[in-house]
Amino acid sequence: MLLSLYGNSILIFNLKLFFSLLGCGERPLFGPPGASRIVGGREAPEGAWPWQVSIQIQYRHHCGGTLLSSVWVLTATHCFYHHLYFRVVAGLNTLSSPGKYAQVRSIRGVKMHDGYNIITSDNDVTLLLLSSPFKFTNYIQPICLPGDVIHEAMLNLSHCFVSGWGSTYYKGGKGPLTNKLQEAEVELIDRRTCNRVTWYNGIITEKMICAGLESGAADSCQGDSGGPLQCYSENQDRFYQVGVTSFGDECGLPHKPGVYARVSIFSKWLTASQTAVAASVHRASTGVIAALLAAALTLL
Repeated sequence: MLLSLYGNSILIFNLKLFFSLLGCGERPLFGPPGASRIVGGREAPEGAWPWQVSIQIQYRHHCGGTLLSSVWVLTATHCFYHHLYFRVVAGLNTLSSPGKYAQVRSIRGVKMHDGYNIITSDNDVTLLLLSSPFKFTNYIQPICLPGDVIHEAMLNLSHCFVSGWGSTYYKGGKGPLTNKLQEAEVELIDRRTCNRVTWYNGIITEKMICAGLESGAADSCQGDSGGPLQCYSENQDRFYQVGVTSFGDECGLPHKPGVYARVSIFSKWLTASQTAVAASVHRASTGVIAALLAAALTLL
């Protein structure tokens, strides 16, 4: 949705319309994915995933996230469940050396999904409102979102990737982070397959989506949580966020792909949450809302 303010009226625009008008899901430094498949993970070149952000606690990477606009970030609820103080870094490739393309913002508002279930990991999505807008560059861009499940099915999605600074191997849930942003190409796996007895044995709900390789050769891992599962739309010639990294059984195991919150299921929640957070901020400071309007207008 696009948020703007005229007087005291907050206008909400349909997600599908907004993202069709906005230059989202585009990588200024890269063309469409090639025909060859990336097997396993590798270091991502700078600017490969310009919507990827690092959510940090005291300068240390904690979780990933995705830029939806200059002021909104989508991430996972389990990243915020026991923590309060964060900063968001965009345009980042190397954790130890942010470089000249990185920008840092604090968080103005947080909306965790009220239905989040800590046991099942259902509804593992959280929306962040930043303190001030990011400036878009070749290294900082927003991703597109499917307007709903039907829209998602019409996008002709291919070449799906996961990205993040998470561990490249499982070590009791505490594997070391990677210093440089990693990327891996994965396949979307239908829910019936993912719920087989030898896979996840029925725990994958309709609000989740599985992605990986049956062999386990490509997967997300600890530290990638909250980051994007992004797929290229052949129809629209741009990337869409299909999932938010949620959980998995260790990392890279056969028949245990990564599990992601399915973004298309939450389109109405995203719209309602942006409205609620913006209204809360408006009550606290009308000046911040004016800044949001200015930021939104720069996107058009």
